[in-house]
Amino acid sequence: MRVLITGAAGFAGRHLAARLTAGGHEPVGVGRSPESPVEFEYVTLDLRDAAGVRETFGRIGPGSIAHLAADASVSQSWQDPAGTLHNNLDSTLNVLDAAVDATVLVAGSGGIYGPPPRLPVDEHHQLRPQNPYAVSKAAADILGGFYADALRRRVIRTRAFNHFGPGQTDFYVVAAFARQIAEAERDGGSNVVVRTGNLEPRRDFTDVRDVVRAYVLLLEGAAPGAYNICSEASRSVADILAALAQESPLDVKHETDPARLRKHEVMDIRGSHEKLTSATGWQPEIPFEQTIRDTLAWWRSQ
Repeated sequence: MRVLITGAAGFAGRHLAARLTAGGHEPVGVGRSPESPVEFEYVTLDLRDAAGVRETFGRIGPGSIAHLAADASVSQSWQDPAGTLHNNLDSTLNVLDAAVDATVLVAGSGGIYGPPPRLPVDEHHQLRPQNPYAVSKAAADILGGFYADALRRRVIRTRAFNHFGPGQTDFYVVAAFARQIAEAERDGGSNVVVRTGNLEPRRDFTDVRDVVRAYVLLLEGAAPGAYNICSEASRSVADILAALAQESPLDVKHETDPARLRKHEVMDIRGSHEKLTSATGWQPEIPFEQTIRDTLAWWRSQ
């Protein structure tokens, strides 16, 4: 496949491009100018420019599109709700509108479900997003469903729960902790105090390399629709810190940082990947502990 990836220079986008290349497919990246070099064809494009998106997509002529580009930080979305909503929804609208003949995968978030009345959460769960980022992704998911239902476009809507791994920025909890530990190791101390938010919330974590493998399997032939991508297990923030501490020679303690506390926190959520597995055979393969080791190793290398 010739697959156009929006946001290809980002965390999941780079992993997806590598997975596609390894599988014999041809990735083409579009989005903001990458901050570091990429090893595949890349076109700089503002996805909020509808005419520019139509022209670029028409020129590239992809058979499939993986729309990953988004403002993805929950904390930043609270600081600029309008910007998050406009950027994420406008870019999705322009991608769907320009993708007349292509299969489109709209990369969404398990955060759109909000507080679950039961666990695990499947694709029939109502959408109750609890922050501006999740609202923007719920709106993009609904928009993708509209294009599929009303306009008969081939749209796959993924709802990936928390994913992490090497290369992720420290806007996100695992990477934030790993960076603090790696910096303390570099500085040669015997202990580190990691600044944290609330340690009690539980989330469903999947390795980003497993997540992009699901994207490829879905693009290779799954029926249009919504698909959860998840591990079916939830772990607390305290579990993450303990797992990282086990991989470090330092004495790891924590200190609550009020700036890291989130509003309207969902305390526990985990998903069901039964639909995805039935459609593609996908199962998570990389153990949580391995991803923890790989993430910490990546930050040490930085």
